[in-house]
Amino acid sequence: MPFSELFDNEFKQRNRGHFSAIVRVAFADGKISQEEQEFLNKIASTLQISEEEYKEILSDPWKHPINPPYLYTQRLERLYDLARMVHVDHHLGDLQEVMLRRMGLALGFTPGNVDFIVSKALSLVDKKVDLDTFLFEMENMNK
Repeated sequence: MPFSELFDNEFKQRNRGHFSAIVRVAFADGKISQEEQEFLNKIASTLQISEEEYKEILSDPWKHPINPPYLYTQRLERLYDLARMVHVDHHLGDLQEVMLRRMGLALGFTPGNVDFIVSKALSLVDKKVDLDTFLFEMENMNK
């Protein structure tokens, strides 16, 4: 296997793990709404998830590990996608918020600060900020 394929395979595995985490959040309330489905379609395209992988992940989203990114900014980017998934149907159910907190822990945020980080992320997504604003606000929330 060529060296470049190792990076490509790892990249694809991380994307599948991230997409499956988003699907888990979508399923947290027991169903996927039309708006959530449209969001999943958009994210799948962005993450280069094939149609076959898409169907596989929808049938069993727990199959793929989350694989948290090493860099804090990348963790925030993933949190942004997850928070948008929770917020996409404009109805934050208790199970969705619990699932988002679990995903926050899986992404590498500490138990001591995950509640604060998730609350801040949801408030920013509620304000419909773009990714750059989200990153800036999250990185500077304690300053």
